[in-house]
Amino acid sequence: MLTVIDLNSDVGESFGRWRSGDEEILPFVTSVNVACGMHAGDPVHMDEIVGKACDLNLAIGAHPGFPDLQGFGRREMTLSPREIETYVLYQVSALSGFALSHGSHLTHVKPHGALYNMAVIDDKIARAIALGVARAGEHLVLVGLPGSCLLQAADVLGLPAAAEAFADRAYNSDGTLVKRGLPGSIIEDPDEAAKRALDIALRGTIKSIDGKEIPIPARTICVHGDTPGAVEMGRTIRRRLESAGVILRSLKELAGLRK
Repeated sequence: MLTVIDLNSDVGESFGRWRSGDEEILPFVTSVNVACGMHAGDPVHMDEIVGKACDLNLAIGAHPGFPDLQGFGRREMTLSPREIETYVLYQVSALSGFALSHGSHLTHVKPHGALYNMAVIDDKIARAIALGVARAGEHLVLVGLPGSCLLQAADVLGLPAAAEAFADRAYNSDGTLVKRGLPGSIIEDPDEAAKRALDIALRGTIKSIDGKEIPIPARTICVHGDTPGAVEMGRTIRRRLESAGVILRSLKELAGLRK
């Protein structure tokens, strides 16, 4: 039986004079999630990264986050569902304009940071995100953790969805991500990340931080563009997956979307 999976990365997180260098991982992934100017990114870099992604025929997704540039969108914010819905719509629509200008279109939406994590367990936040995505385009694939409120909201609204797993993040035994800043929350060794990616792709499991093997069905695997050694990690993961016979296809292809 053939195993087909997408390999994605969060990119476009440069802004102003500050450059993240995350675009260097582009040759090793099949889909990208582009920051839309709230937690990181700006119009110039959004345009640049979309152009590069188009040149490589990568699936392009929006990566909307909280309006929290100083906190990189990783701090929880108290916004109303209406505010979250419109912030998501605003960011996705902005990136969509850049994609269209390059002769392409958006394939998916993956919330960023605290917004993503809060939508795992909060159904009101999850529904607000899904409503914003639906208003931007009902064809857009909503990306989130398996079993999360976010994917449940996508199902209720009839949005296509893709369950995601992380090769470079540690998991709790309940399938949630270990909070950043805690010991062991970030996987920095490329070989370890590649082993985890293989387990996700071939077995649908991953080992939690306390040593338990937990199920994690996923259509897409993320390697963060800002993880230390991200380029080597992306290269190693892709090489190991392909050597094991895993077929890499973008979310655009997996969703049956045409360019």
